[in-house]
Amino acid sequence: MNVQHQQTRGVDVVSLPQRLIMANASDVRSELKTIIEQGEGRMVIDLSATEYMDSSGLAAIVSALQAARTKQGDVYLAYLNDTLRALFELTQLHKICQIFDDTESAVDAFFLAENKS
Repeated sequence: MNVQHQQTRGVDVVSLPQRLIMANASDVRSELKTIIEQGEGRMVIDLSATEYMDSSGLAAIVSALQAARTKQGDVYLAYLNDTLRALFELTQLHKICQIFDDTESAVDAFFLAENKS
């Protein structure tokens, strides 16, 4: 699987494959949920390499979001290309997923949100 994972300042940063489609979405969903369960529930999904995503891919991200929020965490998205951004807007998922230009800004946002509390 082409999911790459690293931790940055206690936040799980995960890069997804070039295509997130029905053929691999179940595996990606499982990997994302495992990472969330083993971590703090704070995840940034780096979509810089992802060129295409279908509804199965969207479902994998929503599943990760639900798992993170169960742990009082969240999932932020970074590096969406124009096609992916349009998909998230068309499905209204941009209203429940925070989108950032890069992973650094997304990681920082977790700490800004904590400092406001």
